[in-house]
Amino acid sequence: MSHDPWVWIAAFLTLAIFSFLYKDNVFYKIAEHIFVGVSGAWLFATYFQSDIVEDMLMKSFPHFFHRTEAPNYITLGGGVIGLIILLRMVPGFSWLSRWGIAFVIGFQTGLQLFSAINAYILIQVRAALVSLFVPRNIGLTIRNWLQAGGTFTSLSYFYFSKEHKGAFGVLTRIGIWFLMISFGAAYGSTVMTRMSILIGRVYFLLSTWLGVVRA
Repeated sequence: MSHDPWVWIAAFLTLAIFSFLYKDNVFYKIAEHIFVGVSGAWLFATYFQSDIVEDMLMKSFPHFFHRTEAPNYITLGGGVIGLIILLRMVPGFSWLSRWGIAFVIGFQTGLQLFSAINAYILIQVRAALVSLFVPRNIGLTIRNWLQAGGTFTSLSYFYFSKEHKGAFGVLTRIGIWFLMISFGAAYGSTVMTRMSILIGRVYFLLSTWLGVVRA
């Protein structure tokens, strides 16, 4: 059994979270509030260091941080916009925060527009354009046929300008099967991720805390 007090704290919080499987209780609420508070504090400290200190102050005033590169005062613009957004908490000037929020939303929308189109449309279309006949590779040929057929029939299901009857109805029903298989695989991957986290915590309790299981 471990003699490290931090291990005991971690074990208590782990068991407190597991106690929710029995019913909602005060120990679970304590662990939940600690998790939310510590996570919020860690994120605040991380973003403060990376965004304000490293990306703004170090680049705008490098000589204060014993750096040799030339100052880049453009980075102060982000700080000014941040201060404008914080004016929302100042009565009489809260309307100015709308300009800062509008700038951030508009800038991020334009910045992410190309990457979103590329990730969710262009790459998907490019991946669907496969060769249906691969010489001397029957396995790859079958896979490409399944990929192309699954893409076409799945998209056909979302075509609502034509009634899903007859031959077109058969295509849409096949598309439903492909969609269900993909959703099931995604759900199974999520479940396996959660199971790996559960196994990790149980192993921590049995190995690091109690010492029953040896690595």
